[in-house]
Amino acid sequence: MQREEFEALVARAINNLPPEFQCKLENVDIVVEDWPTPGQLRQARLRHPGQLLGLYQGVPQTRRGRGYGLVLPDKISIFKKSIEAQCSFSDKIETIIEEVVRHEIAHHFGLDEKTLRHIKSEKRGSK
Repeated sequence: MQREEFEALVARAINNLPPEFQCKLENVDIVVEDWPTPGQLRQARLRHPGQLLGLYQGVPQTRRGRGYGLVLPDKISIFKKSIEAQCSFSDKIETIIEEVVRHEIAHHFGLDEKTLRHIKSEKRGSK
């Protein structure tokens, strides 16, 4: 998939967020990168770049106190090649991108991995 098309899918995933979340995305930069760096893999405690589809780096909104300010934006990286490697069908890629974007934005709002896994398992159970 061409990079521009992939970036458009990421932008669409952001635009598809409920308005109450879109308006509260504060001091966060969402970027598309091909693969995670070795440092990003270490941070995520993973070894293979194909395992990391997205990464949130920053201070979650729930941890921002009065002294929070004049800081670089948080960063959400969406890893194009990692996502493509996991998608055997091109029609599935949009769904995966949307899931990854929402997952990483949830970290921005303060949800941890354990909570996100619990939400995902409950969602699967209700279908």
